[in-house]
Amino acid sequence: MTSAAFDVLGIGNAIVDVISHADDAFLIKHALNKGSMTLIDEARAEALYASMAPAVEISGGSCGNTMAGVASFGGKGAYIGKVRNDQLGAVFAHDLRATGVAFDTPLATSGPATARCLILVTPDAQRTMNTYLGACTGLGPADIDPKLVGAAQVTYVEGYLWDAPEAKKAVLKAFDAAHAAGRLVSITLSDSFCVDRYREEFRTLIRDKVDILFGNESEIKSLYQVESFEAALEATRKDAKVAALTRSEKGSVVVRDGEIHAVPAAPVARVVDTTGAGDLYAAGFLHGFTHGKSLAECARLGGIAAAEIISHVGARPERPLRELA
Repeated sequence: MTSAAFDVLGIGNAIVDVISHADDAFLIKHALNKGSMTLIDEARAEALYASMAPAVEISGGSCGNTMAGVASFGGKGAYIGKVRNDQLGAVFAHDLRATGVAFDTPLATSGPATARCLILVTPDAQRTMNTYLGACTGLGPADIDPKLVGAAQVTYVEGYLWDAPEAKKAVLKAFDAAHAAGRLVSITLSDSFCVDRYREEFRTLIRDKVDILFGNESEIKSLYQVESFEAALEATRKDAKVAALTRSEKGSVVVRDGEIHAVPAAPVARVVDTTGAGDLYAAGFLHGFTHGKSLAECARLGGIAAAEIISHVGARPERPLRELA
C-alpha cells in the first residue's frame, strides 16, 4: 500500500451551525425533542430562527467538526461536502480551509441554499438540533473522487448521510474505493433517532464494510435494542472490527477482537455546551489511530478533544488540540 497524502478524508453534510441559548420552556413551546436532531424544511428553519435569541454562527456539520479537530491536532485532512454558491456556502468553505483541511468539492450553482443547523443549548448543556439540509441533499456519487479516497488512510462518514439517498450512494462508492486501495473506512452513528431510522442497514454495514465504528451509549443501545450498555457492548464486539463507544462523564470504551479498553473522561472544569463532543472525540481517536497510537491512547486523545469542546460554546476548538495532547 502506498503512503497516504491525508490521514483522514471526511464525507459529511456541510452545514453552518447557528448556536443559541434557550430554556426548556422554549423547547416545549416549539415542540422540540430535547437532545435530538430533527430534520426540518426551509419554512420551519426560518420560523425557528426568527424566534431564537442572539446566536453564534459558525461553519459546522458533524463530520466538518471532526475534520477541523483532526487539523487542530496537526493531522492532514480532506473533506467532501456540498454547499451552494451563496454567502453561507462561501463562509463554510473559507472556515474549513482556514483550519488546514483540503476542501475542493464544486459549489452547487442552483437548487437549495446552503444547509444550516439551529442548535439550542439549554442550561444543562444539552443541545437540541434542528437541521435544514438544503444543498447537502445534492451530494452524490459524482462528488466522490476515488483517487482522493485512495489518498487517505481512513475515510470517515457521518450516519446522517443516510437521510439522503444520493448521499448514501456516495458513501458506499467511497467505501468501495477505500477498500480497493487498501484503506480503512469509519462511520459514526450520529444520533439515536438516526439509528432508529436505519438500524438494520447500519448493522449490516458495520458487519460487512466498516473498520472503525463510533457511537455513544444511547446510540449503541438503540442499535442493538437493549437496555444496558453492557449488553450493547457485547453485541458490538461480535459485529465491529474496532468500536469506540463514548459514555459522557464515564469516559469511553474501545473494543477490538478480544481487547477491551475502558478509558476515563478527561477533566473539565465546567460543562458549557455539549455540541460537538462526539465529533471531536472522533477527531482525537482518528488522529491517534492514523499515527500508530495504541487504542487506549487514541481514546485518551479523543477524551481530551471532547473535554476542550464542551468547555465553551461552539463545536470548533478554541485552542490548538496538539498543545493539549
